[in-house]
Amino acid sequence: MGRNVVVTGGGTGIGLSVARRFAEAGDQVTIVGRRRDVLVEAAERLGPSVRPLSCDLADADAVAALVGELPGRIDVLVNSAGSRESRAGAGPHAVLARWRGDFERNVLTAVLLTESVRDRLAQGGGRVVTISSIAAVRGAGSYGASKAALHAWNHFLAAQLGPSGITANVVAPGTVAGTEFFGDRLNEVELVRRAGRTLVGRVGEPEDVSAAVFFLASAEAGYITGEILHCNGGELLGR
Repeated sequence: MGRNVVVTGGGTGIGLSVARRFAEAGDQVTIVGRRRDVLVEAAERLGPSVRPLSCDLADADAVAALVGELPGRIDVLVNSAGSRESRAGAGPHAVLARWRGDFERNVLTAVLLTESVRDRLAQGGGRVVTISSIAAVRGAGSYGASKAALHAWNHFLAAQLGPSGITANVVAPGTVAGTEFFGDRLNEVELVRRAGRTLVGRVGEPEDVSAAVFFLASAEAGYITGEILHCNGGELLGR
């Protein structure tokens, strides 16, 4: 019998790759995100073990309604939903919108759902894995600060869940191609430049990150909690 897995942001990019990895392992996967059409298309591609549910995870009322649709026992929760606030500007209103937007999209989307399903996480073996970013440790304005907040929250979460045998960890990717995050900014020139900053000579792919998530969700990783797994090909160290 497969595990019950919930993946937020599971319609595209890293989240989609994570959902595929668990589905191929025989698990029952629920993918959650804001765009129902994207989720439905992803579920159709991934197979009958994947169920799409649309929800604005930064909206407390929407999350409360979503919880009623989720499995009664959740073996693995992967918080992959997140994005960068695109609004720019130097005035106080623009700054507020940018910082609030990044906090809502990257912190609240993880915290609201995780706290809402804590009593459903499988005792003695549940796993929570949250996707952060290299920006959390290199610094990147409001986006980096919001991702760094996930690191502090994860330390708290691991302490709270540990007595129940549930682990909580973070995967912090570097540059990952094949996602919507960069839009058209990750052109060939930029790919080459970013690959040159790594120690392995290439940028990441979604499958690199989903492999790390899958490991942290495994039984073999049961003694690892409260940790941040940097998945960046050495980009953090640079050249």
